[in-house]
Amino acid sequence: MVDKAFMLLTFIGVPLSVIGSLMHWPSILLFVIYCLTIVALASFMGRATESLAVVAGPRIGGLLNATFGNAVELIISIFSLKAGLVGVVLASLTGSVLGNLLLVAGLSFFVGGVKFKRQRFNVYDARHNSGLLMFAVIVAFVIPEVFSMTMNEGETIALSVGISLILIVLYLAALFFKLVTHRGVYQPKEDRGENHHEEEPEWGKGKAIAILALATVAVAYVSENLVHTFEAVAESFGWTELFIGVIIVAIVGNAAEHASAILMALKNKMDIAVEIAIGSTLQVSMFVAPVLVLISLLFPVNMPLIFTLPELISMASAVLLMVVISNDGESNWFEGATLLAAYFIMGIGFYLL
Repeated sequence: MVDKAFMLLTFIGVPLSVIGSLMHWPSILLFVIYCLTIVALASFMGRATESLAVVAGPRIGGLLNATFGNAVELIISIFSLKAGLVGVVLASLTGSVLGNLLLVAGLSFFVGGVKFKRQRFNVYDARHNSGLLMFAVIVAFVIPEVFSMTMNEGETIALSVGISLILIVLYLAALFFKLVTHRGVYQPKEDRGENHHEEEPEWGKGKAIAILALATVAVAYVSENLVHTFEAVAESFGWTELFIGVIIVAIVGNAAEHASAILMALKNKMDIAVEIAIGSTLQVSMFVAPVLVLISLLFPVNMPLIFTLPELISMASAVLLMVVISNDGESNWFEGATLLAAYFIMGIGFYLL
């Protein structure tokens, strides 16, 4: 039923997006149409990556979900950089970290915990990811802020570029570690491989890849138009660039992985759900953000890897909370509720800021 609704929304939303942009409909109406269309397209991306995950296993499946989930946000961010909206991009990166660690993981833990009182996931992956989360968010994002206090604009950009290159190299090394040199080394013997091998993928590999490609192209078109509505929507509702980036863009941009992670939790596939939430956070902080810094060098306005104090404190708090909750390799609905409560508290703060 839900899949049919998203299909209908896609077939209606894409043509309306094209017609509305050509006929210059009111910005608020277009903003709503674009957001709903992107969410609908993201559902197709989620279903396609889920089909590929059935064949590839939890680690590759989680990585695929995180990658294509972040592809939407990366596309929106590139067009935002082109428009000179650096504040929106930095805020959307903050929103992705908060959304993945608190909203996505929180909903997954809560929904899965209601159905299954106690759910388990790979504790070795959780501990490995905890160290990377601490490095990626607290070290790599806080250090530039501290050093930039005594630097001029050119030196700050140079520092950001240097840190970005290091982050990208370490992220690729982390993938090589998990998927090649230490694949299966830290994997418990029990309960591994019995779920995803029994299940048949919804779509074949060729069809899934084709749908991913088409959906990504459509998202790119809609995202470019969505960016042009931000200023008018902000004026109409009294929203700041920070709130639009942290809450609106982050939720819309990460809709695919939100849906995928919750669906995996309902099927008691917590390895994939946790890999989506934490893996996506690592990908945003160690790959997407550095890539955007490098891409911004092609535009008139460069983006430094410098966040505001509320953004830094919020991201660091989310990381510490997630590390404490996930380090035992188990989850329940109350832990999910705790993560969600933290997300809503921060959401209220960014709205009133």
